[in-house]
Amino acid sequence: MDAFFASVEQRDNPELRGKPVLVGGSPRGRSVVAAASYESRVFGCRSAMPMRTAIRLCPHAEIISPRFSRYQEVSSQVMSIFRDVSPLVEPLSVDEAFIDITRRVQEGAKPAEIAQWIRERVKRETELTVSCGVATSKSVAKIASDQDKPDGLTIVAPGQEADFLAPLPISDLWGVGPKTADQLRGAGIETIGDLAERSLPWLIDRFGSRGEWFWQLARGLDDRELSLHHETKSISSEMTFAEDVGNESRLAAVISEQSNKVAGRLQEQGFRARTVQIKLRLSDFTTFTRQRTLTSMTNDAAIIERTALALLREQLSPVRKFRLVGVGVSGLEQRPVATQLSLFDQSGEPIAEPPPSTARRQRQRAVDEAVKDLNEKYGGDIVHFGAKSRRARESS
Repeated sequence: MDAFFASVEQRDNPELRGKPVLVGGSPRGRSVVAAASYESRVFGCRSAMPMRTAIRLCPHAEIISPRFSRYQEVSSQVMSIFRDVSPLVEPLSVDEAFIDITRRVQEGAKPAEIAQWIRERVKRETELTVSCGVATSKSVAKIASDQDKPDGLTIVAPGQEADFLAPLPISDLWGVGPKTADQLRGAGIETIGDLAERSLPWLIDRFGSRGEWFWQLARGLDDRELSLHHETKSISSEMTFAEDVGNESRLAAVISEQSNKVAGRLQEQGFRARTVQIKLRLSDFTTFTRQRTLTSMTNDAAIIERTALALLREQLSPVRKFRLVGVGVSGLEQRPVATQLSLFDQSGEPIAEPPPSTARRQRQRAVDEAVKDLNEKYGGDIVHFGAKSRRARESS
């Protein structure tokens, strides 16, 4: 998809069309650009750039807070179109996927016509544009899809992979990040063709097993099949502060908010979790995690929050300030889980009061669902439980 988040915002709000749009947080903090519209890219803005840098390059850009639930909704619509082409679809992210059309081609369909049909249907049904790359392998198709954006179509015929790749910058090769690209340029390798001309022993000597992988990709050799089953192993939410925070109340409020987000995603996807984890980053960028395994599986926000707060408090000290705080869960299981009543709650702490009644649990579930629906409808966290209101609700 082309500038996906920004394009969705421009589609949903006609006043933004034709204007430079940056999706992300405030430039006064440490937020980065989640998506930059093509109008803003003219000024040098791009995704993953610090927002304060982007707004310096394009002061008149409109900054829009991300609405991830909305983007996921549109993504599901687009992926459904892809699956009408072929059941073999591997999503890479919310806005990118591989589609295996081998059978359709074997049956006589032309790859260019299939790609054009995808582009036209996505545009007709979503008012958004998608750029397609058609090739005999995943890596070449991915690179091809980036060559003619936006609303582009690039086809690499069988046998032409190496010729297509040769003039492209080395940074376009899959797996070559900024540091590796700098290393390769330092060795005189500027293009993918330059890399393809180096000997395999030379690359292995400098990059180990990755050297062989680069050598194959530079020649257009990639026989990987699509990965159709992605197992969700963890769910998390984190926040980077505009200024380092050491105040316990402020940190606890963020933990509460993140615990609700994580619990909402667990419930939405039908998961329960065994382990609760917090992620912390100090002022000096030291980053570490702490986790606790529960006595039974849960998707309850109160239990996740209580466990995360306990982990946080073990790390607090008068001299510590935090740049980032996150809450996550792992050890996920999707099938129904039978639970045994216990004298201890799921975080391992003794139960001070009788377990909540069925009616009370139903009321809590109804409130949780209402909060989740409001946040999905209006975006962000327009309604959420604070630490005090959560404790009040539990004791009511």
